[in-house]
Amino acid sequence: MLLVAVCMALLGCLRAQGLQGHVSVVLLGATGDLAKKYLWQGLFQLYLEEAGKGHNFSFHGAALTATEQGQEVVAKILEALSCPKDVTPDRCTELKGQFQRLSQYHQLKTTEDYAALNKDIEALVQRQGLWEAGRIFYFSVPPFAYADIARSINGSCRPGPGAWLRVVLEKPFGHNHQSAQQLAADLGSFFHEEEMYRVDHYLGKQAVAQILPFRDQNRKALDGLWSRHHVERVEIVLKETVDAEGRTSFYEEYGVIRDVLQNHLTEILTLVAMELPFDVGSSEAVLRHKLQVFQALRGLRRGSAVLGQYQAYSEQVRRELHKPAGFLSLTPTFAGVLVHVDNLRWEGVPFLLMSGKALDERAGYVRVLLRNRACCVQSEARWAAEQSACLPRQVVFHIGHGALGGPAVLVSRNLFRPALPRGWEEAAGPPGLRLFGRPLSDFHVYRPEREQDAYSVLISRIFHGRKDSFIATESLLASWAFWTPLLDSLAREAPRLYPGGADHGHLLDFEFSGGQLSFSVQQAEQLVPGPGSAPTPSDFQVLKATYRDGPLVTAWAEELIAKLAGDVEAAAVRAVRRSGQFHLALSGGSSPVALFQQLAMGHYAFPWARTHLWLVDERCVPLWDPESNFQGLQTHLLQHVRVPHYNVHPMPVHRHRRLCAEEDRGAEAYAEDIAALVANSSFDLVLLGMGADGHTASLFPQSPAGLEGEPLVVLTESPSGPRRRMSLSLPLINRARRVAVLVMGRLKREIALLVSRVGHEPRKWPISGVRPASGQLVWYMDYEAFLG
Repeated sequence: MLLVAVCMALLGCLRAQGLQGHVSVVLLGATGDLAKKYLWQGLFQLYLEEAGKGHNFSFHGAALTATEQGQEVVAKILEALSCPKDVTPDRCTELKGQFQRLSQYHQLKTTEDYAALNKDIEALVQRQGLWEAGRIFYFSVPPFAYADIARSINGSCRPGPGAWLRVVLEKPFGHNHQSAQQLAADLGSFFHEEEMYRVDHYLGKQAVAQILPFRDQNRKALDGLWSRHHVERVEIVLKETVDAEGRTSFYEEYGVIRDVLQNHLTEILTLVAMELPFDVGSSEAVLRHKLQVFQALRGLRRGSAVLGQYQAYSEQVRRELHKPAGFLSLTPTFAGVLVHVDNLRWEGVPFLLMSGKALDERAGYVRVLLRNRACCVQSEARWAAEQSACLPRQVVFHIGHGALGGPAVLVSRNLFRPALPRGWEEAAGPPGLRLFGRPLSDFHVYRPEREQDAYSVLISRIFHGRKDSFIATESLLASWAFWTPLLDSLAREAPRLYPGGADHGHLLDFEFSGGQLSFSVQQAEQLVPGPGSAPTPSDFQVLKATYRDGPLVTAWAEELIAKLAGDVEAAAVRAVRRSGQFHLALSGGSSPVALFQQLAMGHYAFPWARTHLWLVDERCVPLWDPESNFQGLQTHLLQHVRVPHYNVHPMPVHRHRRLCAEEDRGAEAYAEDIAALVANSSFDLVLLGMGADGHTASLFPQSPAGLEGEPLVVLTESPSGPRRRMSLSLPLINRARRVAVLVMGRLKREIALLVSRVGHEPRKWPISGVRPASGQLVWYMDYEAFLG
């Protein structure tokens, strides 16, 4: 008791002396793209702003990457950090050196790793003779890993009494209302609401962050204008010139509404439409008023939206996701949505939300257009910008890019001269520039004195505990409850095709009438066939026969996938009962995608917590590359099920910043992992495909690699790109308890017929070498591959 009292007294003395304690920042996913582009720079900016104000910092990069390789990647990132323009090069070098000395890398895979990190932080604080103020954990990792990481932090790495914990989460926060509820429940079992900071980086954009302060500073001028009596409409727009190339695996899963409208644009809508709290700095008050907006939103219907898709998109999907030649995607890359807020302030005012890719310009803005009831006698040439009531009256929050090139707040001169908080200044734009049909001189234009990156702004607010810039659980679920019915109604809606770029003319222009949206220009025909254009027979039974002396299951594709998914689940249950775990090795490519989706959505009793997932083969590309088999597995399965992240075993094709280099011994390392974790290196189930040339896994005709001998994992060469591959060998595959070969599509008919007649000739037909020594081989073949 005396010791506790002494410690508390010592802490009190330290605080009284102005020392504000030690803050540890742990960046999970520290070697990923988001961390490289924005997060490390944001942490460096935090250090620059706060280091001299009494706090002591340490920065911990963490990932699944092995320690040596992770240290190399992080060192390279830190070397590339930049300082503000007003910092001299010598001073910048000094500050970067300080930050680098405070930063270290940890490999975090197991609960024991988190416990070790906790001890390191505690020892560091003790050595420095400080008290611990708090810890920030930034989750720059896929959402499927959230629950396992949260469990490890909660159980092994929470700070002690008196210190705060802040956990930062990146979207996507679910795919619909149900999945968002599940994710929220998972996280809520480990963290308190006040500890969670869900990031929508648009809330860190300077113009967006200015909406509430602007309304607050100009209450008197806006009180009579900010309502249905004066506002004609509100436009919330985010346009992009880039397309989805390289991101089609993500885009096929989410589309433009989930990617942009459900989060970014909806959050902005609530900031514009909410009743202004007395204290706009109170996160509790802001949340309460946001929820009032969600309660007032009129439900969306199918006619509330128009959808588009740039013409090259389906071809990009076919190429990146290895879809068949005739595949046509229904994923929208453009959407316009009409929203109504049915309350006394906004009843009848249309809120138009619009976003798209491959459009004519990159721009983002919020435009509040006021009604104009004036009739001016004099000609337009005599209208004075600051006096004429006939000129358009509008308030614009210009988020970035576009003609202005950066953030700005614009107010028509015939409205009022606004007041803005410190840090903003009145500015003149380029001569001759016009916005929304008017010269820039018609507006009072305000810009930030210093432009800041959104992530730097948000990281600073996380440090200061300002929750008003982040998405609360109630707000998140309210948003998904609003959008999910529309998403369900549009799931099989064919979007309008547009050329992309500036060539689409008026093809995407839309108008609203009677609570519905429609395109202004009607197309003579729909270029994307709607759902149901091709019959999918369901009146055939699953047939069982033999093929190459093994069991053959054949059916139409949908029934076949359902049968295979059921068999995989049954094998998993048996394995868990037998040994407590299930080791499943999966091939990549397009064929298993439907199986992954079936397992993710329709098999809720699957023992995922006891399942280890391995790859049969991998392309020698970074794991985040769209051509990576692991990326396909993550997109279609992992982000929908709860497999412990340490039970997911991607092939180590990317080591020491090189791809499949022999000297990096990636194949040997994978074989060692298998030998260590899989009893007798015998998988419970291996899922294979069969190529049109008779290859399986990444074992190719006329190539001896992996067909025989001792190596369990080998590097091979594909006849098509990416040429370099890593693959399980035939001897390892043949150790499995069960091997399933999935063959689908009319293009496989010829090879299926040929392989049915050949003997054991793996050098010519590698698939013919699949013969489990003591397990079972089962063929799953749809009617198109079996019958042609």
